[in-house]
Amino acid sequence: MPVSMLDDFLAYTLAGTRPAAEEKQGTCANNGVRWSWLDDGVLELEPTAPEKGARSVLASAGVHGDETAPIELLSYLVGDIARGDAALSCRLLVILGNVDAMRDACRYRDDDLNRLFSGRHTQVPHSHEAPRAAALERAATQFFGAASQEQGARWHVDMHTAIRPSAFEQFALLPHTGTPFSRAMFEWLGEARISAVLLHTTKGNTYSHFTAQACGAEACTLELGKVRPFGQNDLTRFACADEALRHLLAGTKNGNVPAAMPRVFTVIDQLTKQSDAFELLVAADVPNFTPFVKDTVLARDGDYRYTVRHDEERLVFPNATVKPGLRAGLLVVETTQDTLSKLV
Repeated sequence: MPVSMLDDFLAYTLAGTRPAAEEKQGTCANNGVRWSWLDDGVLELEPTAPEKGARSVLASAGVHGDETAPIELLSYLVGDIARGDAALSCRLLVILGNVDAMRDACRYRDDDLNRLFSGRHTQVPHSHEAPRAAALERAATQFFGAASQEQGARWHVDMHTAIRPSAFEQFALLPHTGTPFSRAMFEWLGEARISAVLLHTTKGNTYSHFTAQACGAEACTLELGKVRPFGQNDLTRFACADEALRHLLAGTKNGNVPAAMPRVFTVIDQLTKQSDAFELLVAADVPNFTPFVKDTVLARDGDYRYTVRHDEERLVFPNATVKPGLRAGLLVVETTQDTLSKLV
């Protein structure tokens, strides 16, 4: 087994190296952690003797191939666990998502991988991304299939970076499952210094939606900054999220001053690009979470208009270049007090 697999999981994956059958699993000499290479960019690690009911954590990055900072963080994490420099008290599945797009330094080849989960990949069978979506669904299902049934034992942290600036540089999105939101998740997001959380109100086709709905995981999507090429990230900017993930995997708490809970925003509508005539009536570089006042017209597409209905609505993920039929933006309103009062 080439030492480089664990020493630099990112470089090993980008190189397209695939281990021989006898090199697909092993044990780390420093701490007895067992590891198994399952697929291109998919690595499972677990302690020698995990405790009964131990947490199972899926940590993923690179579902968009050009969002490099969290990919680098995960690769460093694998190396630190292998060397004994980071503790692991739970089962861990590390996934680098759209590996081909990572190699091409692009977001995706044919279709946005993070819109192809929950079976939507079957609707685009000729897409380059469709087989990868199916493979990542299988990896999550198999991993969580062997996980504890105890409440809060299954976690999925899917790490991204945003295309544009944001009023909140680091924020999280939580999928809609119809069940109450978890206090443990919000407290962990606070520890990670995530300043805002966006709550979905309908089911989606993202990876975190899939794991929450199909696998019963406490799942979140983290947006940790801006897209940059490999090697050009200032990873110190994401130190709080990295440390919080390491605490989660070690089963420890951050001993510093308790973190403030993040502000909460709930989706109330979305902009959908219906045709190539779609127009976003905002500046091309408008930051995520920019507020707009009532009666502002934000988009038009033929006879369609979107006009702000509340006193204030904030726009997230505006993108007029998506394919017709896809989301071109989300509208959210603040619901911090109401949400935090209902956590379980």
